Amino acid sequence: MLFSSIIFLFYFLPIVMFLYYVLPKKARNVVLLIASIIFYSWGEPVYVFLMIFSAIFNYFMAIDIGRARVRGQSGKGTLLFTVIVNLFILSFFKYYGFLMDTINSILGTDIHYTALALPIGISFYTFQALSYIFDVYRGNVRVQINPLKFTLYLALFPQLIAGPIVKYKDIAEQLDHREVTLEKFGRGTMRFIIGLGKKVILANNLGAIYAEIGTLADSQASALTFWIGIIAYTLQIYFDFSGYSDMAIGLGRMFGFEFMENFNYPYISKTVTEFWRRWHISLSTWFKEYVYIPLGGNRVSVPRHILNLLIVWSLTGLWHGASWNFVVWGLYYGILLILEKYLLGKYLQKAPPALQHIYTMLIVVIGWVFFSCEDLSAAIDYLGVMFGGGEAGFANAYTLYLLRTNAILLIIGGIASAPVLMQQFETLSKRHSIISIILLLGLFVLCTAYLIFSSYNPFLYFRF
Repeated sequence: MLFSSIIFLFYFLPIVMFLYYVLPKKARNVVLLIASIIFYSWGEPVYVFLMIFSAIFNYFMAIDIGRARVRGQSGKGTLLFTVIVNLFILSFFKYYGFLMDTINSILGTDIHYTALALPIGISFYTFQALSYIFDVYRGNVRVQINPLKFTLYLALFPQLIAGPIVKYKDIAEQLDHREVTLEKFGRGTMRFIIGLGKKVILANNLGAIYAEIGTLADSQASALTFWIGIIAYTLQIYFDFSGYSDMAIGLGRMFGFEFMENFNYPYISKTVTEFWRRWHISLSTWFKEYVYIPLGGNRVSVPRHILNLLIVWSLTGLWHGASWNFVVWGLYYGILLILEKYLLGKYLQKAPPALQHIYTMLIVVIGWVFFSCEDLSAAIDYLGVMFGGGEAGFANAYTLYLLRTNAILLIIGGIASAPVLMQQFETLSKRHSIISIILLLGLFVLCTAYLIFSSYNPFLYFRF
């Protein structure tokens, strides 16, 4: 079930909200847990059992680790077993086909296999389970004895299928005690509607541009056309994912939860390092806390630090998808971050801010080519056209048609990816709250109309 769907907006959410606030407070966690299971099983009726198994398994393993600590033991054996089982399940469903394709390619074999459907959100809830297990092992959190509360942590529907990746230590207290004031509910509603607008109005329409360019015949492939396509995708994936994160954070507030921010206007960055401080923050902090720092972080020799960064970014790429283009995408950023750390950083600091921004966005746009294409070969072909290898040369009549029909949308997307519009809206909401409410209602009506009359409503991060 998508947040950006009529059934969620006008049936599921109102019913859940009604029950949540009408029933006694002690029943609220139960309401959310049942709602979360229904929400997930709506699109994954079989894989909901996999998610429930993950919750039960990690619940008991954490208890075993906790008991070991009470006895003065480390619980390291249970930790290792738990991590292996979690990663095996994730790898089996997400990377089995990738592994078989790689073996067939390297060995020249033709081993047949049945491709498995990827359980929605498995990467997110697996990482949440692992963060809990690690923190219990480290003694950073108490073991959750109530199985319903732990399952709710793992399955909470606002952030179940696309994050933000919520660490248990950040939400443990909220599972027991949380309050919703009228102001908090209002801020949550505002955040949800803005996220819905990002997704439905901007991401969907920008995605249609990229999808259309992807169907072009080779004879129509010009460099500028493909640049327009990947710029549209660059904006699409930001509004798609940040919009969904906004909706998740907004929904959380409507139920009394506070989730961490996941995006902080990454496209205003002046370095690649800054970009990754602003993009998918919950994933970056997860890898930093549970992989990078345990490997030694930057408190090691330079060669080892470089190795640590390459390991983390290889895993970051693989987390996003089971394909070599994602591995290359991860290493691409790993290498760039290493270069900025040890070579380019001092020169970038002296460059004009505009040049810093152009450099960063050029790197990011090229990176999205590896991310958006089906495989590495397609990504290389796309880059070849972008840099002059297309049959239609630099531009053709279709390029001019694209610019004429989509220039305004691309400009709006570029402006909306910076903080200026939200800053103006927040100022307006403080001075003229009625006007801001009317604008939000108008945006909601516009989104609803779009959802009714348009069938194009993909969500890019469902495949992760």
